[in-house]
Amino acid sequence: MDMNLLALLPVMYVAFLFSTVCHEAAHALVAKWGGDNTAYVGGQVSLDPMPHVRREPFGLILIPMLSLFMSGGGAMFGWGSAPFDPFWQIRYPRRAALMALAGPMTNFALAAVAALVMHAGIAMGYFFPAGGLQVVAINGGLLEAFAVFISVFLKLNVLLGVFNLLPVPPLDGYSVLGLFLPEDIFLRLLEVIRSPAYSIFGLLFAWHALPYIINPAFSFAARIINLYGAVGY
Repeated sequence: MDMNLLALLPVMYVAFLFSTVCHEAAHALVAKWGGDNTAYVGGQVSLDPMPHVRREPFGLILIPMLSLFMSGGGAMFGWGSAPFDPFWQIRYPRRAALMALAGPMTNFALAAVAALVMHAGIAMGYFFPAGGLQVVAINGGLLEAFAVFISVFLKLNVLLGVFNLLPVPPLDGYSVLGLFLPEDIFLRLLEVIRSPAYSIFGLLFAWHALPYIINPAFSFAARIINLYGAVGY
């Protein structure tokens, strides 16, 4: 494996772990605000990764590490989860839909923060836009490492936000439908995902659909963020 790529793997993993922990903590916090303390009692209303890792050691450590090494750094797969009371979801489907929405919206917020950092770095002469959603450091050293991290962090959070909003079980987008559908229809849809087969089908569909969705999403994000605008282009 190329040494530069080997050095990139920890950067990708740290970006993934922090982004996923923020995503799950947002689910847990909004659930608590909505009256379900399940995740709060489990310690997941926190940016401390340990309660999240204890709940999903395979999804947050083993599988991401294996997928990174097996793909040569080309792809990473992993997941987290925040527990909730399914009976609370049935009683308050709108609150549960807001809980589901909180995760992807947190990823988009993190992407926005990363974009602001990039713009600030460009304006101060530390970074230069490298096309799309990436920056490079004017000088090397720690700034170069940070430019790599913030570029990976921005793209990863756009990806996580878009992927999780796909309206198929078991992704967040399926539960977010509760904000738009009549309550009785949404409750019937919740019955569907009790079968693991539908969740497996949903994940396979989302995985195959992602390549057709993510590049347009990156292009759209790049137009909004407009890193070249920070240098007067």
